[in-house]
Amino acid sequence: MEPTILIIPGLGSSGPQHWQTLWGQQHPEFVRVEQLDWETPACNDWVATLDEAVRQHPPGQVVLVAHSLACIAGAFWARQHKRPIRAALLVAPADTEAAGFPGGTSGFAPIPMEKLPFKSLVVASTNDPYITDTRARALAAAWGSDFVSVGEAGHINSDAGLGGWAQGLSFLERIR
Repeated sequence: MEPTILIIPGLGSSGPQHWQTLWGQQHPEFVRVEQLDWETPACNDWVATLDEAVRQHPPGQVVLVAHSLACIAGAFWARQHKRPIRAALLVAPADTEAAGFPGGTSGFAPIPMEKLPFKSLVVASTNDPYITDTRARALAAAWGSDFVSVGEAGHINSDAGLGGWAQGLSFLERIR
């Protein structure tokens, strides 16, 4: 049985040129999780929306593909809900505890530092404006995630010019 891929955008959602949006267009079987508030989100709301999306699929047959703030929401979800999933691809987690993190969000700090109860892969960049390489590696270690650095790729979003990000699809295949 093929797992359900849940695409979970971060703060502001993923625009039309973001790899998550392009993946959804290329793979209509992927399911995009739509949050009620993309600009001033509350963690509890995002976690509830994610949980509702996961509950709609067979236990153990979901792979999360989270970007930025959604990675942190996924860690909170894992702490609060014990639903089995297959794996998570956590791309460019945002450091919600950093002084430079954008304002307007609530409840996303402190970041859970418990081991995730599913296979996971953190993908990070060495020049991400929202998290240092050291902090990304620390999150991966705390979560029990494998870690991959993609070098200098900014926030691994549309600004990085990744297009459909074929490398990311290979990371997804690695964990699914």
